[in-house]
Amino acid sequence: MASLVRAGPRLRRAVRAGELAALPAGLRDELGAALAKEEGLVPFSLLRRLHAALREAGSPLHLHELLEGCEIHLPEVPVPPRNPELVARLERIKAKLAHDEYRRMTRNITGQEMNGPLAEFGRQVRSVKAVVITIFNFIVTVVAAFACTYLGSQYVFAETAARVLSAVIVASVVGLAELYVMVRTIEGDLGKL
Repeated sequence: MASLVRAGPRLRRAVRAGELAALPAGLRDELGAALAKEEGLVPFSLLRRLHAALREAGSPLHLHELLEGCEIHLPEVPVPPRNPELVARLERIKAKLAHDEYRRMTRNITGQEMNGPLAEFGRQVRSVKAVVITIFNFIVTVVAAFACTYLGSQYVFAETAARVLSAVIVASVVGLAELYVMVRTIEGDLGKL
């Protein structure tokens, strides 16, 4: 924390020219001794006493005028030596993080060439597989809706024709909903391309 001020030319001139003659001699001598040192550092406590003495003496000089051109002296903060164990540990952690980041960036890279007739065949098989799974899912959903409605409607309808008709209606609604979702999904996938 700063507790010293490096004296500026205005304060030095006021001490040399005798502008502070109205102040007590002890304060003037102390201020002169502080300015006579190599760096000319004046402690804050001396400045507080100078301010009080200027007010008591009714001097036309004000402290802010005397401090014009002065600089606050900030002492050097000693940097403690680093612990070698801590430095070694930090280096190990940095190396591990760099290695993890490298692995994350290269995790989907393989040494195999992905261009060729087999690679194209693999892409086509995956595409066909996705379509077959989607169609199978659609069929299972519609059949399950039909079966659940047919079996559940036996408590409502006594005739088989009414049960079949209600099951067909529900299966159709479920099928249309499933088609709508499939179209939206395909449309979204095409939009990303």
